[in-house]
Amino acid sequence: MIEAAVTLADETRSRVTLTDTSATLLRHLWQSYGPLMFHQSGGCCDGSSPMCYPAGDFITSDQDVLLGRFEIGTADAAQPIDFWMSREQFAYWSHTHLTVDVVPGRGSGFSVEAPEGVRFLIRSRLMETVDPFA
Repeated sequence: MIEAAVTLADETRSRVTLTDTSATLLRHLWQSYGPLMFHQSGGCCDGSSPMCYPAGDFITSDQDVLLGRFEIGTADAAQPIDFWMSREQFAYWSHTHLTVDVVPGRGSGFSVEAPEGVRFLIRSRLMETVDPFA
């Protein structure tokens, strides 16, 4: 598992993780597409899956939140991948930790893994909290 670097102010714990399988796929995709990014919109159907784009192909704004930055480096170089979420979706998922995984099947034609016969999938769990009375 690869934990994303913390990018939100006043937070100390990562909100997003990559499984080893997703990191391996991302290294492969990087060779074909160059720098990559994720965006999680929270829409219906394929929009509820994390979408992987060549970095900069999806324009983010103040309506998006940078949840984390992965370093999936290879022997040649570090490969940073930002994980963005729409601000509206973050309002619903602010209490969750996300794990980006890969499963067989076709996802959206807009996400770069689609031709590989797999799709990225989010697995979520509640964020761990620190008990101030412990």
